Amino acid sequence: MRIGELAAVVGVTTRTVRHYHQLGLLPEPERLGNGYRDYTLRHAVVLARVRRLTELGLGLAEVRDVLADDAGKDLVEVLTELDEDLARQEAAIRDRRARLRTLLESDGAPPAEGPVSAELAAVFRQMGNVTDSPMAAKDRELLALIETAAPPEERERLTALLSGALGAPGGAERALALYRLLDSLAEVGPDDPRVEEAARALAACVPADLVPEGSDVTADDAFVRAFYADFAPAQAEAIRRALRIVAEERS
Repeated sequence: MRIGELAAVVGVTTRTVRHYHQLGLLPEPERLGNGYRDYTLRHAVVLARVRRLTELGLGLAEVRDVLADDAGKDLVEVLTELDEDLARQEAAIRDRRARLRTLLESDGAPPAEGPVSAELAAVFRQMGNVTDSPMAAKDRELLALIETAAPPEERERLTALLSGALGAPGGAERALALYRLLDSLAEVGPDDPRVEEAARALAACVPADLVPEGSDVTADDAFVRAFYADFAPAQAEAIRRALRIVAEERS
């Protein structure tokens, strides 16, 4: 058989056959007097086996191991590893689809900061209509960032604390009033008397457990600097004071 005939019999391309020759997966056949390769039925059998193995998901290096006489792994071992890997991928896909279903089936449209977890989306709904507050928008973006970066147990703790605070009597109303107060600091200096008022109002709204015990709210690291730089000077000062008040009350 010529290379085109072999490829047609097995259902691959001639380019694939040549590639398998280069990798040593398919032995080179004898050549006729005119220089053409002369493939036998044995070549078709080997090529068909390579195709079946790759269609199962084996990499070409694994196929080489299976075909080699001195293979480091036998076929059962390779296929078992492949099955375990596919099972992990399948579980991950099921988890992703479950999260997507939760988002699609939740009440209302997904939040602008989405996709976020169903728990954080519920917290955003508890906040109510805050679309006209720049500070509320920053707060929601920050919460989405924290949820993305934090480990699962910390995400659950965060959303539970926020949900509890907003769900308390008057909690959502206090949050809206606080956002309006912080928004009013956007164009004033850090020495404005409203800074202290906002700091105490914020400290009263922040659950004590939200600020880890012993945490240094003035730490000079890259994230803290970037965090405060995202706010107007008076807003940043109000947040610093509020966190300091909460930390002092915990000590």
